[in-house]
Amino acid sequence: MTPRPHAVQGTITRGTTNPNRLRRVDRWLSGPAAPRLRRAADPLVVDLGYGASPITAVELRERLSVVRADVDVVGIEIDPVRVAGARPLERPGLTFRVGGFELPLDGRRPVLVRAFNVLRQYAESEVAPAWDLVRSRLAPGGLLVDGTCDEIGRRSTWIAVDGADGPVSLSISLRLGGLERPSDVAERLPKALIHRNVPGERVHAYLNALDSAWARNSPLSSFGVRQRWLAAVSAVKAEGWPVLDGPARWRLGEITVSWDAVRPR
Repeated sequence: MTPRPHAVQGTITRGTTNPNRLRRVDRWLSGPAAPRLRRAADPLVVDLGYGASPITAVELRERLSVVRADVDVVGIEIDPVRVAGARPLERPGLTFRVGGFELPLDGRRPVLVRAFNVLRQYAESEVAPAWDLVRSRLAPGGLLVDGTCDEIGRRSTWIAVDGADGPVSLSISLRLGGLERPSDVAERLPKALIHRNVPGERVHAYLNALDSAWARNSPLSSFGVRQRWLAAVSAVKAEGWPVLDGPARWRLGEITVSWDAVRPR
């Protein structure tokens, strides 16, 4: 059932998307976040604001089916024209509908909601209310992933927002080849943090710490950029930054830290 237009919460985004653009966050959803999906009584997942092309929802269904073959992905878009264009791709486990942050799912509650490059186009003051609305619709143990990435997915960041506890972590995932410094990802921080990358803010200090560790470990580049990155992440963890993952994730160009370490002051 499609909700009445006045019930839709949100505004139409530019809709820019590309195949494989969200591979980095999908790799995290099928990795560290996978236990939530495995435990779910209803394996419902939402691709919120998928954009002008439904390809990201199609890819999400394929990638999460490795975790649970019965995963049910619903692509939600505020633009009825985009939804109509996606409908021919519907099949068991993949459907599309008109809606916004209110998640029109006929009473069902998703365990995972991926909202990428959506809130980036909103004001910072609108982020927390959007988070809270989505959280109110999640299943017990559910998670909202609010993130941003560049046009082809080389640089990506996301905040994991727990349905019960609110934001719990910030993840950064980078293509290491050609990386000059980790803080190059700053322009792709989620809306809740992008304007906070200034002196005195925690996320600014965090990115500076990553840059410093990256610079100190430049001699390791002769052994490959991945070795340099592993050493840099190990260094920031040793300095006391609350890194939540381990070398298996770091090798992917990824690092996740506790939200308390980067949250706005």
